[in-house]
Amino acid sequence: MVAAVSGHFPTSAGLAGIAYNRISVSYQVLARKYRPQKFSEVIGQEHVTRTLRNAIEQGRTAHGYIFSGHRGIGKTTVARLLAMALNCRSSDQPVAEPCGICDSCTEIRAGNSVDVIEIDAATNRGIDEIRELREATRYRPARDRFKIYILDEAHQITDAAFNALLKTLEEPPDHVVFMLATTQPEDIPQTIRSRCQHFNFRTVRFEEVLGQLRKIAERENIAAEEDALALLAEAGDGSMRDALSILDQAIPFASGRLTAETIRSLVGAVPSDVLEEVMQAVARNSSEEVLRRVDALLSEGHSPLHFARQLVRFLRNATVAKIAGADSSLLQISSDERRRVARVAELFTEEDLARQLQIMLRTHSELGYRPEQRFHLELGLLKMVHAQRLLPIEQLLSEAAAAPGAGGLSSPAKPVVLPDTRRTESSAAGSPFAADSARKGKLSAEPTPLPQPRPPAATSTAPVVMGSAAPAIAAISPEAEAPEEPTPASADLRQGVLDALESTGNRMLSSLLETGAWRLQGSELTIQVPSSAKVIEMALSAEAKRLMVGAASRTAGRSLTLKVVPGEAGRPLAPGRPSSNGGGGRSRVEQNPIVQRMKEKFGAEIRTVIDYREKR
Repeated sequence: MVAAVSGHFPTSAGLAGIAYNRISVSYQVLARKYRPQKFSEVIGQEHVTRTLRNAIEQGRTAHGYIFSGHRGIGKTTVARLLAMALNCRSSDQPVAEPCGICDSCTEIRAGNSVDVIEIDAATNRGIDEIRELREATRYRPARDRFKIYILDEAHQITDAAFNALLKTLEEPPDHVVFMLATTQPEDIPQTIRSRCQHFNFRTVRFEEVLGQLRKIAERENIAAEEDALALLAEAGDGSMRDALSILDQAIPFASGRLTAETIRSLVGAVPSDVLEEVMQAVARNSSEEVLRRVDALLSEGHSPLHFARQLVRFLRNATVAKIAGADSSLLQISSDERRRVARVAELFTEEDLARQLQIMLRTHSELGYRPEQRFHLELGLLKMVHAQRLLPIEQLLSEAAAAPGAGGLSSPAKPVVLPDTRRTESSAAGSPFAADSARKGKLSAEPTPLPQPRPPAATSTAPVVMGSAAPAIAAISPEAEAPEEPTPASADLRQGVLDALESTGNRMLSSLLETGAWRLQGSELTIQVPSSAKVIEMALSAEAKRLMVGAASRTAGRSLTLKVVPGEAGRPLAPGRPSSNGGGGRSRVEQNPIVQRMKEKFGAEIRTVIDYREKR
């Protein structure tokens, strides 16, 4: 664009003004200057351009297209090229490659064609705008063959506006073609997508972006290092427009030759050698060195979120290099970066790299909404260091299998003799909870005579033998004790548990347990009641069980465990305390634990008792 400004200099000392013409040329950014003008110039989208060219040659052009994909990869450009090919005046019919010099091509390229209407759907997204568009489709193009509507950011259109467009999009006039460009095709209704041909654009590969940057740098006479161009291509993240925008910014920033350090300073990237040093410190389990490296980077002004993102990419590349090799096409990085990730991949196993990548991915996702980003970044890096100290379960199993005496696969080793550090039975059986319960019972109530604990077993001076020879020695040891037989629980133990239940309001559970058979085997108290497991589950709550265990442990003077099991039908009940309830059907119903539970829970009362056994 050229603008000419005419005028006169101000006069001074009677001199006549001198006429002048000042011409200013506006700068055109590289992304617009090097926009493709033919299908053959589009890079990375051969599957789209080939299909469109063949469709034009065969006369099979559609009335609606949807171009979707990542930002800056050529969706709007291809839409304009298709409009130029359909309306090119170099031939009497659409051409596979637009000439670029006819009136239609130049006007479409400049964006001022009357018959090619580009609409920003993010702004014109309502139903009123779509109604105006639908009314305008009835009129034939002013000059060209087709009237083409290009709707950019089409996913912004409202559902009501899409519904208003349905009929027109399904059966448009012969002279109308719709092209919808979007980055989120899933937001476009399926009814719209089914009426159009959908082309999914791919992100541009690293090598293709790098080659295009190299050509543009040569045309612009810009001296640039190969690593600098590689950093630009990597910063573009698959977008050709993003890479060119960063190059446009880097040219005045460098004021000369483009270097890798210049590009890193511009985009705020962490040097690759720093990432390599961090991973080497992780491999050495040096937490202090990792924290010092991070502190130095953050002191220089680097963002924790950006550093985490770069470390995620670096770990991903190192994992790929470990699996597929440093020369794999899966790595879209420079040659110097390939050597770095290859060196890091040699320091870790594949499992270690996968674990570290997972840790950093989680850390990176958390940094986006955490207020103290530095702390969470340091925590994630420390987790990576600590992950190096973990042993895989396979290694532990293999070492256990190879240990002496494991499954009889290896020769028996000498028994390991350790000093006897066993405690007496009375001190080992007690627990802090039982001792605390006993202390509280002594303070709250008058102490009752407790059963004397069994005298501690005589400590043996014989050494404890561990290893493959231990079972044989234990089998012939005269001191080996037979398992203790179950014995009926004492009346004091029984009475203490039942009193504790009644004092806390668990009368229903107390009446259920007093009819059961109580047995004590070792440190386990078993109560067998003539009820089903469902009734026991309803009656015995977790709080009641803790209360019973505490009362039994206080009475016995040692830690006990409790188990309530259902008894057999018709089993004679163990003698217990005399029941306060009378006989009869109503008495039995009132003693039923389920009925009592319902009465307590819902405040119910017994109105009628029907014994179906008497009606049989």
